[in-house]
Amino acid sequence: MKFSRITADPDKMGGVPCIRGLRIPVATVVGMVASGMSQEEILKAFPDLEPEDIRKALLFAAEAVREREIPIVSEKFPRFKGEVI
Repeated sequence: MKFSRITADPDKMGGVPCIRGLRIPVATVVGMVASGMSQEEILKAFPDLEPEDIRKALLFAAEAVREREIPIVSEKFPRFKGEVI
């Protein structure tokens, strides 16, 4: 999958994936969504963002997680190590 709105430049933000070359990390946008902020609140906080940027940030994050094995601790299965979700 190609993400035209997501860029990673070693000279900006240490190569962290950002939105359209702006200094707005994908992780920041995803974190804002996860904390319950509405699209309107996010766009107000970052006026350079567009609604499509938020959607693409979420798709990028989903794809990034899909590409990795992330250990999860569960009360039902305590033998697994990792962060409790």
